[in-house]
Amino acid sequence: MAERIIIMGAAGRDFHNFNVLYRDNEKYEVVAFTATQIPDIDDRTYPPELAGKLYPAGIPIYPESKLLDLIVEKKVDSVVFSYSDVPYPYIMHHAARVNSVGANFVLPNLKKTMVHSKKPVIAICAARTGCGKSQTTRYLYDIIREKGLKTVAVRHPMPYGDLREQICQRFASVADMDAAKCTIEEREEYEPHIMNNSIVYAGVDYEVILHNAEKEADLVLWDGGNNDTSFYKADLYITVVDPWRAGHEVAYYPGEHNLVLADVIVINKMDTAPAENIEIVKKNIRENNPKAVVIEANSPVSVDKPELIKGKRCLVLEDGPTLTHGEMKIGAGTVAAQKFGAAELVDARSAAVGKLADTFKKYPNIGTLLPAMGYSDQQVKDLEATINAVDCDVVVSATPIDITHLVKINKPLVRVGYALEERNPGQLKKVIEERFKF
Repeated sequence: MAERIIIMGAAGRDFHNFNVLYRDNEKYEVVAFTATQIPDIDDRTYPPELAGKLYPAGIPIYPESKLLDLIVEKKVDSVVFSYSDVPYPYIMHHAARVNSVGANFVLPNLKKTMVHSKKPVIAICAARTGCGKSQTTRYLYDIIREKGLKTVAVRHPMPYGDLREQICQRFASVADMDAAKCTIEEREEYEPHIMNNSIVYAGVDYEVILHNAEKEADLVLWDGGNNDTSFYKADLYITVVDPWRAGHEVAYYPGEHNLVLADVIVINKMDTAPAENIEIVKKNIRENNPKAVVIEANSPVSVDKPELIKGKRCLVLEDGPTLTHGEMKIGAGTVAAQKFGAAELVDARSAAVGKLADTFKKYPNIGTLLPAMGYSDQQVKDLEATINAVDCDVVVSATPIDITHLVKINKPLVRVGYALEERNPGQLKKVIEERFKF
């Protein structure tokens, strides 16, 4: 008899694990997915177009809160944990609960989920959400482009809409994002690449995506999400760590996996992080991956209208995932507001409405920062209403997109930019040249 399993996920790694490990595999029967972490991604169906010949009706997706009841009701043998950016106690808590109702708790071998490419692959992953993967990817994109090579960025999945329409997506313009009805969270990852004249692929089926990307690229850049591991077998594995969250690189799943796998480790944000935190990160690198090449890097911030910040009461808008499950307490917007002389950082919590108010309840440690949540049309409306209700002089927006494309703001807005800056310029270029013989 086939082993009956449930895959715990968050609309990303879970689908990939199914596609490469369980689809068309008669040894297993996947009776359900569960979903968490991302709003409004449950109560859907993984469609038959993706589920394969064994699942003509597709596979139901339930809220993770129903997991234990589902195990009993559907006589499940094993539960496969398939999402990222969680502390180790969180995983063992779920393992204990799953075991208590008689099912196995499985952490899959992530190396077996890595698809092999015909083209060279550089993977950029991280220890936590918000370390600076995408700015590192853009930095590498420029290095490779200088060599006269064509490359594309393949972004970690964020399929929050109709999964059948998102099997393989290609983005080369803002119009492409508009046509695909991308969420704020998707735009935050795709738009900076597009503004850098880069092509971005994303979607659900990463074997199909890779085959399409290979047709127009000499080299593929994997731009990871959260602290997930690469979906592709990498010829060069780069992991970005964040000294603002020192110690997390060995305390979160699967970020420690990325730390150990890395050929290159980039210590980012060194221009703003406390010196003692940097030393903790360096110690953990020495103890866990002493063979890795260590790149020390800054993440300098810039703003388009610094004169609007000085002496003003500022509402700081940061990207949502970094503040929520990324647990970041300080981001580029905060750094920019302080650098350019803000008189005060205004607390948005009392003005939060609707789904944004729910976000603050779920993540009470966000503090004064405002997460740019926009997984649904209603969240975007609630974000707009919240920003406009806050009593402040100016909005300091550190989300990497032009937020005014999606919301109308009734007060001045300053955009924050940030980029990777090697402390010893040329190191990453040298590593790439030596690895690929460019």
